Amino acid sequence: MAAADNVANNIIVVQDNNVPNIVKPTIDLSKLSDEEKWRIEHKRLHEKHKGHEAMHAEMVLILISVLIVAQVILVQWKQRRYKSYQAVTLAGMWIIPFFFSINAHWWRFLVIWFIFSIITGHIIFKATRKPLPGTTPRLVYKWFYILYKLSYGLGIAGYSIVMGTLLNLNLLFLVRTETAMDCGVLLLFYGLYYGVLGRDFAEIVTEFMAAHIGYYTKTGLPGRTLEANICAVCGQQIFIPDEDEEVLERAYELGCKHRFHEFCIRGWCIVGKKQICPYCKEKVDLKRLFKNPWERPHVLYGQLLDWIRYLVAWQPIIVLIVQGINYGLGLE
Repeated sequence: MAAADNVANNIIVVQDNNVPNIVKPTIDLSKLSDEEKWRIEHKRLHEKHKGHEAMHAEMVLILISVLIVAQVILVQWKQRRYKSYQAVTLAGMWIIPFFFSINAHWWRFLVIWFIFSIITGHIIFKATRKPLPGTTPRLVYKWFYILYKLSYGLGIAGYSIVMGTLLNLNLLFLVRTETAMDCGVLLLFYGLYYGVLGRDFAEIVTEFMAAHIGYYTKTGLPGRTLEANICAVCGQQIFIPDEDEEVLERAYELGCKHRFHEFCIRGWCIVGKKQICPYCKEKVDLKRLFKNPWERPHVLYGQLLDWIRYLVAWQPIIVLIVQGINYGLGLE
C-alpha cells in the first residue's frame, strides 16, 4: 500500500482538453531531469494562479494610493500640529520595535531596549520635577550627549563595516562575508535607531526644562528676566574667571552678548537641536561655537536621521492598513 502511494505521488496525469475522457500516458517524475521537473512544476503553479494578474495590479494600486494619501496626511499633520505629530511618532518609534522584537524573539534588542528605557525614564522623571534642581539640566544633557556620541559612533562603525564587506576587506581578517555584513547592518541599525530616539526624547525634555526655568518659551517673550551671570539654559550662576580662583567650566558668549555655560549651550544646540539663543532667540553661529571640525558633522548627522522616523514609526502602520484593505476586499 505504501509503495502504491509513493508511485502515485511521482505520477502526473496529463489530459488533453480537446479529447475528453481520454487519459494520456502518465509521466514518471522520478525519471525526469531536474530541469524538466522544474518546468512541470512551474507550469502547474502558473495554471494555479492563472487570472491573478488583475488582482496583483489592484493590490499594487491600493499600496500606491495609501502611500500617497499617508504622505499628504503626515506632512499636513506635521505642519499644523507638530507637537502631537512629534509625540505620536516618538511613541511609535519606541513601542513598535518592542512588539516586533517579542514576536521575532530578538532578545538582545529587548535587553538593550529595557536598559535604555529605564535610564531615559529616570532622566525624564527628574527633568519634570517641580521645582527643578539646578543639577538636573546638566545631568539631562550629559546622558543624551553620551547617547548621541555612542549612536553616532555605532552608525559610523556599522556603515564602515558594510562598505568594507562590499569591497571584500573582511577576507583580510578571515571573517565570512555573511558574518561581517550582519555585524555591520546590526551596528548601523542600533546607531540610527537609538540616535533618533535619543534626540527626540532630548528635544522634548530640553524644551520642557527651559520653559519651566522661565528664560525660554517657544512662542512669545520669556517669563523671567535674565540677570547678569545667570545661564538661561540651566538657571545657575556663571562664575567669572578670577586670578585666585580656578573655574571648572568656561563661559561662552553668543553674538547677542548673552553668556552661558559652555557645556549648557553645547547641549542646547547639539542635544536639544536648538540653533537659537535660549533667551532672545537670535541665531547661533554654529561654526564659531564648534571650532573642532570633528564636532561639526554631529550637527549635520542629526538632520540625516529624519527618514528613520518614517521607516520605523509609520511604515509598519501603513503596511497594516494596506493589508486590512486587501483583506476587506477579499484580495489574497
